[in-house]
Amino acid sequence: MRILVAMSGGVDSSVAAARLAEEGHDVTGVTLRLWGGESDTGCCSVSDVDDARRVADHLGIDHHVFNFGTDFERNVVQPYVRDHHEGRTPNPCIECNRHLKFDRLLRRALQLGFDAIATGHHARIVGARGRRRIARGVDPRKDQSYVLHMLDQHVLERTLLPIGGSTKEQVRAMATDLGLRTASKPDSQDVCFIKTTEGRVSFLGRRTTLTPGVVVDGAGNELGRVEAVELVTVGQRHGLGLPGGGPPRHALRVDPVSATVTVGAPEDLLVERQTVGPVSWAAEPVSGSLLVQCSAHGRPEPADVAPGPDGTVTVRWRERHRRVAPGQAVVFYEGDEVVGGGPAHPA
Repeated sequence: MRILVAMSGGVDSSVAAARLAEEGHDVTGVTLRLWGGESDTGCCSVSDVDDARRVADHLGIDHHVFNFGTDFERNVVQPYVRDHHEGRTPNPCIECNRHLKFDRLLRRALQLGFDAIATGHHARIVGARGRRRIARGVDPRKDQSYVLHMLDQHVLERTLLPIGGSTKEQVRAMATDLGLRTASKPDSQDVCFIKTTEGRVSFLGRRTTLTPGVVVDGAGNELGRVEAVELVTVGQRHGLGLPGGGPPRHALRVDPVSATVTVGAPEDLLVERQTVGPVSWAAEPVSGSLLVQCSAHGRPEPADVAPGPDGTVTVRWRERHRRVAPGQAVVFYEGDEVVGGGPAHPA
């Protein structure tokens, strides 16, 4: 099988390529140049491209670089800025997976005659043709199924995830045995297009207007002010410009139009239901009792899920649940298998 492996310059994608080559596949590595600006984190730095190229040389496989910078700007960076501007919580890694790694890359791979693509994500693909699903990786600390919830049958039937059945320690051990330069390389943690020396405030300040906002209680009484309402997230407690010494207050609602943040007590965050959508399903819509996860490493909670006719889903929690920030991904599981997910609506 001819397989195009996305090599980010990290240990996971390095071992993914190595395993497929050992299995006898015709493997080619590719590194995506996504961000044209300065970067010192994530998988967009110049050193990461060099690491991927050197690993490919070590494995004896071809290596290419695809420049998808225009697509990345349009589908990841601009929505990231727009979400902040409109009071939503962005998910840049999810959108990068959706639009770049499992859409743009797959289309290019098929055009070039490859049979499939592969990545170094810690997740598995289970099931038979026409009903495949993403499932959790065996290492719960590194599981990335949440950020792959949008993959449909077209993608799942043409994708391989070679390391999803291994722990991180096993991946690093294989890299060490093979003498790969990425064996001890730290995992990337931050948004790849924001420099650690710059931060989110400076990045967004160059691309959108940051508006000073007023912080009020449920009755509309002013309690404080924030420098930029666009930087406040539902559930946030610190950085709300409130005087110390009082009871804890959390952001309940963020309204960029009126530049207002409404705060309340921790129990005011609890809701009985959550609307999610538009929802991406692995195959057909699923209803009934599911596990619902609201952050990349959050604890899945049981809930009743009811798809609606407009592409949204109503989640009814078994016990009142902390409201999900608008825009944050809400992902549905049957056991360890992802059946779908989408962004949260305002509660």
